[in-house]
Amino acid sequence: MKRKILWMTPLLGVILVIVLIATGKKKPAASHLSTVKVSRGTVIEKALAIGTIEPVSQISVKSKISGVVKRLFVDEGDYVKKGEPLLEVQPEPTPMELAEAKRQVELARIEMENLRLEWNRQKKLYEEGLVSEKQLEDAERAFRQAQIRYKIASERLALLEKGKVQVENMNIETIVRAPISGYVLERNIEPGDPVVPLTSYQEGTVLMRIADMSQLIFRGTVDEIDVGKLREGMQADIQIGALPNITIKGKVSKIALKSTKRENATVFPVEIRLQPDSGVTLRAGYSANATIIVEKHENVLTIPERVVIFRDGKTFVRVPGPDGNPVEKEIEIGLSNAITVEVISGLKEGDPVYEKPVRKIE
Repeated sequence: MKRKILWMTPLLGVILVIVLIATGKKKPAASHLSTVKVSRGTVIEKALAIGTIEPVSQISVKSKISGVVKRLFVDEGDYVKKGEPLLEVQPEPTPMELAEAKRQVELARIEMENLRLEWNRQKKLYEEGLVSEKQLEDAERAFRQAQIRYKIASERLALLEKGKVQVENMNIETIVRAPISGYVLERNIEPGDPVVPLTSYQEGTVLMRIADMSQLIFRGTVDEIDVGKLREGMQADIQIGALPNITIKGKVSKIALKSTKRENATVFPVEIRLQPDSGVTLRAGYSANATIIVEKHENVLTIPERVVIFRDGKTFVRVPGPDGNPVEKEIEIGLSNAITVEVISGLKEGDPVYEKPVRKIE
């Protein structure tokens, strides 16, 4: 009997371990699992663009003459109409430049008088038949050219001395005027600052920047993952960092064909034209985020994407079976925003769907 008991004790221990393991692996009752209901809602796929609010056009104001800033007529934030004076540039030639300009006028005058005498001489000789008609024309042409050179030298001297001159029907003056109507966004100079003129070989000093603030645009970038989904004309909601409770509507107006690198990421520039009549005062340079609506499905069957099981290119959910225990059911899904997914077939409104069981961390 003792031997039989000793032999049975290990066997009972093994059976007890097997029972405990089987009990630990037993699936939880369906009543312990939480469910969600299939409901109707709206699924929106979005793309995010990060950028700033800017005017559509911004003009850099420059001077056509050199000198120093004498007077300012406007300041930053002022509204100006096209043609209104912005500032006055006072020419400040060096003594050598002024002396050279006067000598150039005198030299041009002497040359012109000499060629006038030569032309008169050629006319007399032509009347006597001693020179050809071509020689007479050449003498007249040389005199006309000398007249133009004298006029140019005189105008340059007048501009240096008086600060203004009239060329044909155009007035060249030291007053710099607004090229467009708009607001002065930036003033880069102060009275007394030197001014480098705009010429064909130099950019010139940027005096001010003016923009029409009635036409604003969002300029930003989107990630390369989203750019293939975008099309011109798509609706966008723009949130301004400085105005957290305001949403501005807009439409995508431009998508760049070439990418740029930003912080080791590949992004594509986009432009979104803001809709007018927003009733909000916007300022150039506001940082903003634009949520571009890629696709929108309204009044469709939806479930949380977290309950969907993806396997072998198919989608499943766990629903109550005939005996009340969870069973997998294949469904067809549509649009997703990574949180909510559209159900095309396999479920109907109000059907319960089990949440995925939470795995315990051992």
